[in-house]
Amino acid sequence: MNSHKLFFVAVFLLTLSCQQVEPESTYFSSPEKIDTIVDEFVANEGFPLLYVRLENEEGKVIYEHDAVNRTFLPEEKIDGDTWFRIWSMSKIITISILLDLVEDGLVRLDDPIEKYIPEFKDLKVAVANNGQSLATYAREYFKDSSGFSGDYLNNVAISEATCPIRVVDNENTITVLDLINHQAGFYYETTPFKCLNELLVEEDFNAMTTNQEIINAMAKMPLLMHAGTEDFYGTNTTVLGFVAERATGKSLNELLNERIKIPLSIKGLRYKKTASIDLLPTFSGKDSLLRKATKGELDIMGANVPNYEKGNQIFLGGEGMIGTANGYADFLRMLMNHGKLNGHRFLNEASVKDMYAPHSQLDNDWGYNGYNLWVTSEKQLELGYGDVGLWTGGGYEQTHFWVDPKRKFVGVIMTQMFDTPPQGMNRDNLVRGAMYQQIFEKEQAK
Repeated sequence: MNSHKLFFVAVFLLTLSCQQVEPESTYFSSPEKIDTIVDEFVANEGFPLLYVRLENEEGKVIYEHDAVNRTFLPEEKIDGDTWFRIWSMSKIITISILLDLVEDGLVRLDDPIEKYIPEFKDLKVAVANNGQSLATYAREYFKDSSGFSGDYLNNVAISEATCPIRVVDNENTITVLDLINHQAGFYYETTPFKCLNELLVEEDFNAMTTNQEIINAMAKMPLLMHAGTEDFYGTNTTVLGFVAERATGKSLNELLNERIKIPLSIKGLRYKKTASIDLLPTFSGKDSLLRKATKGELDIMGANVPNYEKGNQIFLGGEGMIGTANGYADFLRMLMNHGKLNGHRFLNEASVKDMYAPHSQLDNDWGYNGYNLWVTSEKQLELGYGDVGLWTGGGYEQTHFWVDPKRKFVGVIMTQMFDTPPQGMNRDNLVRGAMYQQIFEKEQAK
């Protein structure tokens, strides 16, 4: 080969190399600095593992890094195809399915839920002994950004105000929209009210084998507030999944497959394990020390966790999915593209805009809530944690996601960790903040 040909081959290879790294260089000048932050959260035993993945609009990986503590996970391979329990990251998927049913005329947002679940026609509401709303009562006692602070389960004032439980008739009809906005009054076993928590733990939804059992149990339990008056995070999206099933005569698993996975070509979302899927152990930092969680420790809905086995027939729309980082990023890209992915339109653009439009938590300094999609405020920018207008969310075992609609990329942070120890705190803000520091520097240099 002569020198001219060698020159052109060299130029071609250099060009190809530049093309391969160009998307990453668009955002990050020093991705290794981000790697170091991720690594430290695992090295200091804040987390047993972390997998971070960012994808651009076309699905190309623009950042990826994993860190694994081999003392706890000696052999597991962690990558974009590793399966994780995603818990509340299921919610936005269930909401998107419901909005698809609305577009098809099968459900209306202002429908009363008793139209689909008549067992809920006569639900009662728990109130404080003085008649005050429990949601308001909690907000008055606990003022920090998360909604609660301190050892509220042992708070004497709370216990005296709510135990024994006093119930009244529900003043308002619960609508489908109330479920989406967490304004229906259903709750987890994490309220500040010991008597309510004990009721939910005693029922133990995840130990049940049919939706009907769960619905019957919920029908006996009081709501935490009158529907539509306030917002309180809980099992509202679980009930939304039951509405979707009864409106269509299909299981949520079938709706996921028929309306999302198959037409959008998304593989990494499921309700049931296959023989080839081994889920990661559950870890706890409850004692400020990383360890494997004990049975019953993840008691957000009782003593058991959702059932992912092949024979399972309960599909919890608010908690019950498993997913891979690759698969969840695909779903996020559909949202970012306003309802379309891989040539298929799943949702109308207007429906997605409703999902990130302001609906609740409108007086929160950190942002506002869309349809269970948190949209960040300028406070993220001020504190160096990211940017304004990111769509964010997460799950019980500390999984996290965000969508950057301005720069057209999505991000996921995967782990399996319950009750983060002190050395793991503020992880999402610090990791994401390091990314955006480099992003802003590049943008300012243009």
